[in-house]
Amino acid sequence: MLPTLLRRSFLSSIIAAIGLLVAPAPAQQVPIGAGDQMLATKQFLFVVHDGVLHQFDIRTLKLRKKVKLTSKKEMLQLQVTAAKAKAKANATAKQKVATLKADLKPTSPAETGKIVERALTWLINHQDKDGKWDCDGFMRHDNDGGEVCTGPGNAVHDVGVTGLAIMALATAGDDYKKQIRRAVSWLHKQQNANGLFGANASHDFVYDHAIACLAVCRACQALDRKDAFMLPMVQKGINYLETHRNPYAVWRYQPRDNDNDTSISTWCLLSYAAAKDLGLKVNKTAIKLGETFFNQVTNQHGHVGYTKAGQGSSRRPGMHGTRYPIDKTEVMTALGLYCRYELKQTPQKKPIMDLSAKLLMKKPPIWDEKAGTIDEYYWMFGTLAMQRTGGDQWAEWSKFLTSAVADKQCQKGNRAGSWDPIGVWSEDGGRVYTTAALALACHATLPPSN
Repeated sequence: MLPTLLRRSFLSSIIAAIGLLVAPAPAQQVPIGAGDQMLATKQFLFVVHDGVLHQFDIRTLKLRKKVKLTSKKEMLQLQVTAAKAKAKANATAKQKVATLKADLKPTSPAETGKIVERALTWLINHQDKDGKWDCDGFMRHDNDGGEVCTGPGNAVHDVGVTGLAIMALATAGDDYKKQIRRAVSWLHKQQNANGLFGANASHDFVYDHAIACLAVCRACQALDRKDAFMLPMVQKGINYLETHRNPYAVWRYQPRDNDNDTSISTWCLLSYAAAKDLGLKVNKTAIKLGETFFNQVTNQHGHVGYTKAGQGSSRRPGMHGTRYPIDKTEVMTALGLYCRYELKQTPQKKPIMDLSAKLLMKKPPIWDEKAGTIDEYYWMFGTLAMQRTGGDQWAEWSKFLTSAVADKQCQKGNRAGSWDPIGVWSEDGGRVYTTAALALACHATLPPSN
């Protein structure tokens, strides 16, 4: 039993101490249990006992840290100390970016082109005969005698990683039409009567559907719409998204669950925009509601929140947020900025877009596994967004991106051309996801082909 009740007069001190325990990322406090003796977050359980605040892992209940609660004056001093430490950390991070900027080794378009070509070669060498990319079984295509590729993803995401691979190949011109057509044919076989690609076998299955829907749109452009079944595929996919979307709002994981988030809504809105460009029937009201949602989750500094203004990205319970701190990324801002461009918004009419771009430039791509900065999802959408922003900011961002990933691309054996899946969401998508996402990002830095 947990003795003593946490008196409400100490609540502000408790919250301040929690800030010290989990700094630099602030906790979301959720009162639970009797009185105020316990506080829970998505990652931790905090318990006050005998004047000491204990921090436990929410899953294992393993004790992580302890802070003695003393007087309010001492707690205020601790808050000041924490604020100074955070300011120092921010200054150090800013200096690190400046130092890296000064030491950047530009990657020529020819070198970047080779990076993309190697990545796409790895992808086509690991495509199944039926056209899909197997999220957790791609290594069956490794050459015998060589070291087997590591980095499987989650088996439920074959539809999603196949969609990403299609998009990566579709950006590269006419050389991969055969592989694209096979992959789209496989997606066609996975589409249900209600328009859903694949099965609702995971809590976030709609990600896979929306990615596949956008991928078929990109394939239509790459293949000049030569396959008659493709446009109806997209239309059915859009129709499903309409049944999934929240009334008078946007999207979340489950159909019409009255919850909304930036990440999945971006994929859905991108699909709507691409389908509209193909001349398909799209609910224009849904697009307007998407624009309204982005306005709601974007604060005055241009930062885009996950489900509300001021929020960071999501992380799993446990050590995921410790390994990949949310303050190392502006992924939601990147998603929001790129989606605004695709919805035909411009910085001239929406000045907040310029502020969003400036935030991205404060956190450019840096490959630092120890610091937890590797985020292929962020880098892909950040690159696509900054490409549309253009100017000096784009030139600088693209240098950071290619410099970060160039020498990290595997060079030998069965892994050659891929990237090791060690980023934020690599456990879900695995090596196929990592390689397709970074191929897309690198290709975006290349000059337009004639």
